[in-house]
Order: sequence, then structure tokens, then C-alpha cells
Amino acid sequence: MEKKYILAVCAHRDILQTIARLIENNPEWVCVAAPGYDEARDHLATGGIDLVLLGSGIDPAHEQSLTIFCREHQPPVAIVQHFGGGSGLLFAEIYGGLDQK
Repeated sequence: MEKKYILAVCAHRDILQTIARLIENNPEWVCVAAPGYDEARDHLATGGIDLVLLGSGIDPAHEQSLTIFCREHQPPVAIVQHFGGGSGLLFAEIYGGLDQK
């Protein structure tokens, strides 16, 4: 099975590291971590992302700009808001987003 590349965007580095570790525990997923808007946009511009996971601490204006950028440059990419909680919720958010594609 082809691996899915998940762009996790979160301004809180400790939380981002936890999200990345949990994503990487699934052998079918690869986490691309971005602590902010500029890094996330750069990753989206290169292509290959299957899902964008928006975590905490991202400025609402940057979140909106990132969504617009994603729609313009990689329209089939699902964008999912991560609300925190345990790994079960994280996995449900990711599976739900991948099913949207």
C-alpha cells in the first residue's frame, strides 16, 4: 500500500512532536511537520501531501491563507482541524480526512 503523507501544522513544538510521533507509529503514514505558516506553505508547494492536519496555535488569518493556498495548488488535499485529545481522536480525524479524498 502506498504511504500517505500528512502535513501536521502546529505552532506548539511539543504538541507537534507528539502528533508527529503518533502519526509515524502508523506504517502507512509519513508525517511532515511544520511549526508555522511559511513552512507549511513551502511543503504544500512541493507537492506530495495527502492531508493537512491543522493543530493549535496557528493564527486564524494564516490558517485561512493556508487553506486558500492549498485549494489553489493542491485541490485534492483534504484539510482537517485537529482538536487535541488522545491518539484515538487524532487517528479518527486523519482517517476521516483521507476518506474525503
